[in-house]
Amino acid sequence: MSDTHAATRNRSAVRSLLRLWPYVRPVRTRLFSAGFVAIVASCLGLVIPLVLKWMVDGPVAGRDPGGVWLGALVLLMLGVAEAVLFGLRRWLVARPLASVEAAMRAGLYRHLQRLPVAFHDRWASGQLLSRGTTDLMLVRMFLAFPLTFLVVNATTILVGYVILLGQQWTLGLVLLAPIVPLVILCSVFESRYAIVARKAQDQVGDLTTVVEESVLGIRIIKGFGRHRSQARAFRGLSERLRGTELGKARLLAGIWALITTIPEVAIGAALVLGTIQVADGGLSAGTLVAFLSTALALRWPVESIGFLLAMSQEAATATERYFEVMDAAEESSGGSDASGAGSADGLRFEGVEFRYPDAIDGAAPVLARIDLRVRPGETMALVGGTGSGKTTLTALVPRLHEVTAGRITLDGEDIAAMPRERLRELVSVAFEEPTLFSASVGENVLMGAEGAGDDELGRALDIAQAGFVQSLPHGTDTQVGEQGLSLSGGQRQRLALARAVVGQPRFLVLDDPLSALDVHTEALVEAALRRVLEDTTALVVAHRPSTVMLADRVALLSGGRIAAVGTHQELLRTNGEYAWLMSGADAQENAEESVR
Repeated sequence: MSDTHAATRNRSAVRSLLRLWPYVRPVRTRLFSAGFVAIVASCLGLVIPLVLKWMVDGPVAGRDPGGVWLGALVLLMLGVAEAVLFGLRRWLVARPLASVEAAMRAGLYRHLQRLPVAFHDRWASGQLLSRGTTDLMLVRMFLAFPLTFLVVNATTILVGYVILLGQQWTLGLVLLAPIVPLVILCSVFESRYAIVARKAQDQVGDLTTVVEESVLGIRIIKGFGRHRSQARAFRGLSERLRGTELGKARLLAGIWALITTIPEVAIGAALVLGTIQVADGGLSAGTLVAFLSTALALRWPVESIGFLLAMSQEAATATERYFEVMDAAEESSGGSDASGAGSADGLRFEGVEFRYPDAIDGAAPVLARIDLRVRPGETMALVGGTGSGKTTLTALVPRLHEVTAGRITLDGEDIAAMPRERLRELVSVAFEEPTLFSASVGENVLMGAEGAGDDELGRALDIAQAGFVQSLPHGTDTQVGEQGLSLSGGQRQRLALARAVVGQPRFLVLDDPLSALDVHTEALVEAALRRVLEDTTALVVAHRPSTVMLADRVALLSGGRIAAVGTHQELLRTNGEYAWLMSGADAQENAEESVR
């Protein structure tokens, strides 16, 4: 967090906000029109003191009731015109700014889908969520109000001071005196407020993460009776955020008090000097009234500086947080799409190494010198102890992670040179932890193959032995709810397997896809899956001997390296580590069977 604050100190709010221009450009005409209308409306307010001067020195001094009524009518018309123009300004900015916010949110969502898995591993989901909601709301509010009124109020102050100096330059100089201390105060306030605003917005992201984790993990919280500890954690973060927000409030209150007090003192001094000049006959009463009315009309533009700077700093921080995500490098799309397929060569790992992007310097790679070939139409089981790198190796095939060295080929073609869209049409995956979305059963399964229909859906459900779908309230149209938690673990895993096979992929990567199934369902799924595996090249992470028996050959992964390759029987005879792993799996299966 300290690094973030240092970066916040060194960056310019203006430079951050200028990055919004590509989003604002399509609606710039309406925004500029709104700004012009607001300037005209504000400057109309400065005409009122001139009318007052004419009334005091003319009709009032000459006891002319008709002139007084005429002046009152002019004042009324000016007030109505000012109100109408400000209403027009709001109408001009409402719809286009809503579209700007929507475009930025859509761009963020699209970008998140294209970022590598390593990015999502590093970032808390609550931080990303807060950038797409709270931060973009702050940006929209800035474009709607502070941006316009920083320009409007600056113009109003400039025009107002010209009028003041034109009416009585000596008194005008009195009111110009506070400018230097106000500029210094605003500069100090801006730098301090930027740090606190960034801290608060980061803490909102942390709080959002805790809320999201508590909702998704409600079964664990209730199951272990951890609601009090979670409440304490939430309360602690809330108190931190409350303290930061109070710090913001203190800064804003301090600058507001000073910005209000200094001009008031200057106005008071001008009033005393002006009254003396009227008494001496050097200044007309109407001029003094007009001068003081103009000065009072400038109170809001001057006093609002602190408030507008605060909102601008929050918007700049929100913009900076938004572009922290948008600046993250997307997954490389790969080379040009090749229309023809290479010769049938299966799946090859050639000198593959991998280490995570955030690994410390000098750390050993997770995978080192992986050389492995899965022949065309062959099923290769990948076996290894916990932490040996099995899941990481399977994630390299669909390029969820990029290899650090070496290469992976599909039928002789380097996957790094393939467009990702084509790669993911060739390769289908099913993970040990199945993820389902808030959609229907059918929609979840058909995510595995664009353009697939009811026939393919039915076939995939049959392979995965997911006949339970027919007993759901609306069959394949049943909504499964967030994360699919309305289904059992085995049901979710079968739907994830159906999603992997629905598109009849040429290459299939399965990460222990049957771990949540009972032995009877597992046997049925394996029988159906065996027919599918005859027509595809597959890499299957296996922990049970029954899953290993689906494979033609087995690769033993140990310490991030391929230790042995052979058939199940060969490795049992020749490799002690493999025999030990399988004996443990056999013992576990026998124990589970005896319990059942």
